Amino acid sequence: MAHHNTIKHNNYKKLSERLNLFPQGAAPTDLLFEILKILFSEREAGLVSALPIKPFNAVKAADIWKLKEPDAKSILNDLADRGILIDACNDEEVVYSMPPPMAGFFEFSMMRYRNDIDQKTLAELFYQYMNVEEDFIRNLFTMGETQLGRAFINEEVLTNENALHVLDYERASEVIKTASSIGIGICYCRHKMEHLGKNCDAPMDICMTFNGSADSLTRHGIARKVDSSEAIDLLQKARNNNLVQFGENVRERVNFICNCCGCCCEALIAARRFGFLNPVHTTNFIPFVVEEECNGCGKCVALCPVEAMGLVSSNDPGKPNRKKAKLREDICLGCGVCLSGCNKNALKLKSRDERVITPVNSVHRVVTMSIERGKLQNLIFDRQVMFSHRAMAAVLGVILKLPPLKQALASRQFKSRYLAALISRQKKY
Repeated sequence: MAHHNTIKHNNYKKLSERLNLFPQGAAPTDLLFEILKILFSEREAGLVSALPIKPFNAVKAADIWKLKEPDAKSILNDLADRGILIDACNDEEVVYSMPPPMAGFFEFSMMRYRNDIDQKTLAELFYQYMNVEEDFIRNLFTMGETQLGRAFINEEVLTNENALHVLDYERASEVIKTASSIGIGICYCRHKMEHLGKNCDAPMDICMTFNGSADSLTRHGIARKVDSSEAIDLLQKARNNNLVQFGENVRERVNFICNCCGCCCEALIAARRFGFLNPVHTTNFIPFVVEEECNGCGKCVALCPVEAMGLVSSNDPGKPNRKKAKLREDICLGCGVCLSGCNKNALKLKSRDERVITPVNSVHRVVTMSIERGKLQNLIFDRQVMFSHRAMAAVLGVILKLPPLKQALASRQFKSRYLAALISRQKKY
């Protein structure tokens, strides 16, 4: 029996090690193993731990697992049904990939109501792992300069002048209109808090996924498929409820936008706890207070999801109790939610002095995050599968466009004379 328990523990330990090959890993605490035991059987933990980081097909999985292809495909499809894997049709072939824990299969486990797992226990474990223990959230949101997500500006509070400075990829509405597929699921954060009796009354059925992720999640019933018109209506509903749009930190083919409340959302909680470390990329705007118009009502303070807005004395000799709003610029997301509550025209938006840089696509973001977190070698020397020339070219293309310091970090981790020669040659031209 002791030998059997050791094997079981080893399978979950191997799975934990596999998860931590991602730039967004998962701190291997006792709580993580309890979470994994709910989401994966002992056998599944062992099988998934052997899968490569890069996309693979059923033939490759069968070869890794030493199973017949139909048996491997059955397992893969079951994992996709549960949101453990994402699948996509690629040139008439089904290709699978494993998403990171967040944004990934942690959220997918709570994006619908289910009876096949104990979601209440899972919610309690998630809460302890993310809201009580700090390792996971700190590592997810504060390591490196490039983060998982970014805030979107509330387009309704933009003036005509502001709008001239907003690029399409900075608009949630544009992400919706240009998506190839849209899926709507239950908000993971508020669903988790619902099981703990701590949820707010913000809308639940409002978590947005797009493009490849939405296509997979809707086919497997994890999200419901909607058209752009319904998604725009839901975006308006989110803004009416003063929710912040927090989405994938890329310009092209954004895979998710969450409509977040400050009380339940992991990202916004992290922004309050670790704001000085910039855990969420801001918009390119920041509000400022028109002091002569501010009456100190405090509505903007109540609306700010990261407590960047406060009240201080207005130093008015005639009215010693009068207050005025004051912004902490260092932690402000620039989401614009505070402006929606001000009816005195005392808040305005201005462009930040320096534009926020957003990675072009998911390859750009993952490569950059891997370099900053010392995990590039995991991406290049992936277990069980060799990099294709096309994939290698994409990674090298990202590296060659990075600033010199990050190129040096990449070269040190990659330990490749070929990469060093490419970087050196690039500097000459």
